[in-house]
Amino acid sequence: MSKFIHRFKWPIVIISLAISIGFALFIPKIKIDPDVKALIPDDMPTKINTDKIEGIFGGSDMIMVIMENEDILADSSLTRLQNIDNSFRRLPQIERTMSLFNLKSIKGADGTMVVTPALTAIPRSLEEKKSLRKELSENDLVMGTVISRDFKMAALIGTLQKGADNKVLMDSLENIVTRYPGGEKIHFGGFPVVKQSITANIIKDLRLLLPMSILLMLSILWVSFRDIKGVFLPLSVVLLSMLLSVGLIPQIGWKFSLVTVLLPIMMIAIGNNYGIYLVNRYHEILKREPDINQPILMKELSKALTWPILLCALTTIAGVLSLLTHIIVPAREVGILAAIGISWALLLSLTYIPALLSILPRSKIKIVDNKPHITPFEHFLFRAGIFISQKPKLVLAIASIVTIAFGIGVIKIKVEGNTVNFFSAKDPVRVTSDLIDKHFGGSQSISIQFSGDIKDPKILNRMLYYEEVIKKEKGVGQVMSVASVIRLMSKSMLDPADKEYNAIPSTREGVAQYLELYSMSGDPSDFEQLVDFNYENAQVLVRINDANSSNVLKLADFIRNITADDPAIARIGGVGLISAELTNSLVTGQWRSTILAMAIVCLLVGLIFRRRSAAFIVLVPLSMACIVLFGIMGWGGIPFDPATTLITSVMIGCGVDYTVQFLWRLRDEMTAGHSHDRAVVKTIYTTGKAIIFNAFAVMIGFLPLVFSSFSPIRFFGIMMVVSIFACLTGALVVIPALTLITKPKFLNKQPIRQLDN
Repeated sequence: MSKFIHRFKWPIVIISLAISIGFALFIPKIKIDPDVKALIPDDMPTKINTDKIEGIFGGSDMIMVIMENEDILADSSLTRLQNIDNSFRRLPQIERTMSLFNLKSIKGADGTMVVTPALTAIPRSLEEKKSLRKELSENDLVMGTVISRDFKMAALIGTLQKGADNKVLMDSLENIVTRYPGGEKIHFGGFPVVKQSITANIIKDLRLLLPMSILLMLSILWVSFRDIKGVFLPLSVVLLSMLLSVGLIPQIGWKFSLVTVLLPIMMIAIGNNYGIYLVNRYHEILKREPDINQPILMKELSKALTWPILLCALTTIAGVLSLLTHIIVPAREVGILAAIGISWALLLSLTYIPALLSILPRSKIKIVDNKPHITPFEHFLFRAGIFISQKPKLVLAIASIVTIAFGIGVIKIKVEGNTVNFFSAKDPVRVTSDLIDKHFGGSQSISIQFSGDIKDPKILNRMLYYEEVIKKEKGVGQVMSVASVIRLMSKSMLDPADKEYNAIPSTREGVAQYLELYSMSGDPSDFEQLVDFNYENAQVLVRINDANSSNVLKLADFIRNITADDPAIARIGGVGLISAELTNSLVTGQWRSTILAMAIVCLLVGLIFRRRSAAFIVLVPLSMACIVLFGIMGWGGIPFDPATTLITSVMIGCGVDYTVQFLWRLRDEMTAGHSHDRAVVKTIYTTGKAIIFNAFAVMIGFLPLVFSSFSPIRFFGIMMVVSIFACLTGALVVIPALTLITKPKFLNKQPIRQLDN
């Protein structure tokens, strides 16, 4: 193989560059998908139910314009609000609106029902304002829906047309607010705002994090090798593999999402692995034989590392492919794209780097006293190797105690599926969401769909029952249904002494009469979000004002339990329920992908070394690293979320490389005739150095993620640094101590047949 590469070095370099650049040309065609629903598979039951419910009652994607002032009923504030509302409702992206100017007030007069807008005229005098305040306070359709109970905020709520362009909508709203200036604060909220903010922050992250990651990678490579080739060769592999994997996205028909932000950073962090091993062994050979001729140098380099690098890449690919079991759709896509990118990085490392090493001038090795210079770092590794070889039981005991201490934190770990919490506390998206939760019922919802004769008092009374018991649950802000509206009608029509006052009429005819009276002065379409035109389907709409995932999970379980035996319940859905199911699935997917990744890499290692004991040896440090990782997440309050649940698959895929490289070199040293102790020491200060350079390059590559706009991405960056350090410690501390204690037989076997003859 080395002869082939040496002979065709120029074509190999040119073809490698051409392929990567060819894929890079497709990168400008990438589209960003900010829809949080894109994270969820189409076959998720709650997503299917939600789509069906929205098909009956209209979409749940809403935008809110919130106006804030010390007194929102001030005539200047209401005038501005009305002007904005008039323009807002005419936007082509808006299907229907709710505001003070179109929600209704239901009153009784002379035995008939009078339906008027909640705000018929802007009050000018103090007396008019006082009267309006009293009327609004008594209007259950308005309070807490479009006006806050402290009268400091009012909201305009718009339901979006299907396929509405969020950017065009947001630009239009900005223009409307600018057209009608005033001293009131304006806040934008709802999923269109979240989507637009996600799009902007993805672009911002890529512009900031990619250059930062590349710059840091340059620095760590220079510190590691102090050689131009040591910097250029691994970095070029990183960039070429990143261009290919990212360029694949539009060709496959996929889009860039919040989770996909991790892909280019992963390729920068992981793609340099094999190049670092090659450059380190290249320098090691030159230190040992400074005058070796170029063909023999390349042959020895290929012979020493082709198999270890190939096998390390296979375990890494197996690790990231375990993401295919993940519930998050973009996580599966990232797994596939990362596997392809790593495969390309492997091929480049085994062909493109040796080809360039054949072309470029040979590196100069520093000579001191006619011997290759031993750095302080190499001396430190040598001493560390001696300590481990002399006290393996102590080393293993300390590692076990540390693992247990961190591992206790696992019981404190939480799960977070609420996308609003992906933003920082000061982000406008988060601020507005908090306002909606506190003053306007809540930013997420759960829908309970009823099917049957909705005018039947029995069904309506069950709706009221569900409303009453659900309102008492933690995290519930507002509960609405057509039943509560009909009960409100009874209050306007009957005397408080009447037994049906503030209640559902006892007969179907009585219900129908109320609805008929309403239609005489009101518009039946006022209830289209709560009941269909034929009164065959209705929904109880539960608004959630504390969308913490644990609260939503408990609420979802409570709703399922109380409605379990109701024959009129057709289905339960809503964004809140999707969030709850996503949260549950994150936990399940995390353990499933972790166990699968562990099983696959252990199986591969067992096959590589042809002994089951090798799989056990590898399993110990990986398990300890996982326990430490989850424990630190628990102690640090870092939750499982759509990004952090990718960590273990990536960690196992990367971390097993260090163990394979260590064991491979250890076996080579023992096969060469060294004692186990001596082989451990030599492996630690030779291959151990490359492993440390590699691990720190990966950690540095992921470190820029802590500056992301999204908390899951920041947490992912922090925990990748922690997990890779844990894997590094496992490979260079736990593995040598473990092999010294257990004396595995596979380390005494002859190496697998080399690829080169």
